[in-house]
Amino acid sequence: MAIDLNAAALDRLPEGVAGPDYDRAKLSAGIVHIGVGNFHRAHMAVYLDRLFGTGAEHDWAISGAGVRPGDAKMREALEKQDFLTTVVELDPAGLSARVTGAMIEFTEIDAQKLVARMSDPAIRIVSLTVTEGGWFVDARTGGLDTSNPDIRHDAEQPDQPRTAFGMILAALRRRRDAGEAPFTVMSCDNLPENGHVAKQTVVGLAKLADPAFADWVAENVAFPNTMVDCITPATSDRERALVKDRFGITDAAPVVCEPFRQWVLEDNFPQGRPALETVGAEFVADVAPYELMKLRILNGGHAAIAYPSALLGHHFVHDAMADPRIRAWLEALETREIIPTLEPIEGVDFEAYRRKVEERFSNPEIGDTIPRLCFDGWNRQPKFVLPVIRDALAAGRDVEGLALEVALWCRYCAGTNDAGEAIAPNDDNAEELKTRALAAKDDPSAFLSNETVFGDLGRQPAFADAFAGQLASLWNDGVAATLERYARG
Repeated sequence: MAIDLNAAALDRLPEGVAGPDYDRAKLSAGIVHIGVGNFHRAHMAVYLDRLFGTGAEHDWAISGAGVRPGDAKMREALEKQDFLTTVVELDPAGLSARVTGAMIEFTEIDAQKLVARMSDPAIRIVSLTVTEGGWFVDARTGGLDTSNPDIRHDAEQPDQPRTAFGMILAALRRRRDAGEAPFTVMSCDNLPENGHVAKQTVVGLAKLADPAFADWVAENVAFPNTMVDCITPATSDRERALVKDRFGITDAAPVVCEPFRQWVLEDNFPQGRPALETVGAEFVADVAPYELMKLRILNGGHAAIAYPSALLGHHFVHDAMADPRIRAWLEALETREIIPTLEPIEGVDFEAYRRKVEERFSNPEIGDTIPRLCFDGWNRQPKFVLPVIRDALAAGRDVEGLALEVALWCRYCAGTNDAGEAIAPNDDNAEELKTRALAAKDDPSAFLSNETVFGDLGRQPAFADAFAGQLASLWNDGVAATLERYARG
């Protein structure tokens, strides 16, 4: 019979389930984390749980927080189980479960209470996982979206904030006025230069209300860049049943994730930080090279397998990776055209990293899907693929494979797979993409002339000609033959 997860159950966890090997009563909060979703609990909370298990750093526990009404549901679930989480690592060699206890509280979903919690001098880091769309970035300019109604509200009424960033500013103002040092603001989102994005949002919002205060924030608050990585599927009834039936625990909000995780942080924490390097995190002077490695090899790799896999009828990522045509295409593209755009990183073997990524994609326990990888190409291609093409062109390198990746996206956007079956729309801009993709069958420039996505890249002959040739091959010879031709070299 399954036991209900709570603090009282920690001394009778089922056999094979590990629990906190430290006294949670001795923990105190040093971090407020906004956005207590699955990724946070599979990543940052696991690192801290490991750290506390070494017997050190017990003043760095997590105080959970949320700003959206929907966050109340997570808070309610976690509060009932004393903020404990069952984390299941989906290792193909055998699943394992651990109950983690690094979070000790979760502030009520109330702006003033959260501002008060962040104002406490004991809080030295405020971290956030609010997803890409939660940073109020204007897609046209790359700057702060000052037209957003919530941003406008927080600029006009800074004492009654609605956004996480308005609340952060209110707490920083209180600390400044009280003579207390400011906390460090740390993004844990999968964004290029996430610390710079965080600074842009926080300082940009402050400028709208109080330029002098904005200058103080810019000069006194640290916004370290971080690179985060751990594939973490959503939790559904399937995962809750897995935890209950396989591990004997009733957990309202368990987390399942891959056994791999990586965290590289810029060492910029003026008010101190936990010694996470003792449990596997890496502190470096410059995160950018590591971030670029991940964005290009992992995220770019996801993009590379997404569209041919969909066109060949695959649904699960691990099934696609078992297809020798997909696997050979991915290896050839990464080795010939993606990795050569990266500058060397001391102590890092790009080929070993590539093989690890391939292994991770092949994990059948994750259950990751091709439709998820195909989603939102309009926004993902400019982040993960097109910059690689620009760098390759600037260096005078071949872009046939990268052009094929874009051609595969175009072929996918046409709305049918290689067997003639319909592909469901999978992009907010699906209608425009389909119109352009179908027109590109006869006129490839119809797709590349979308300057919102491609900018001037579509007018660069080396890329445009390669794209046209690869797209023609996909329509005339089919996906499989085109992939195999490229992989053979």
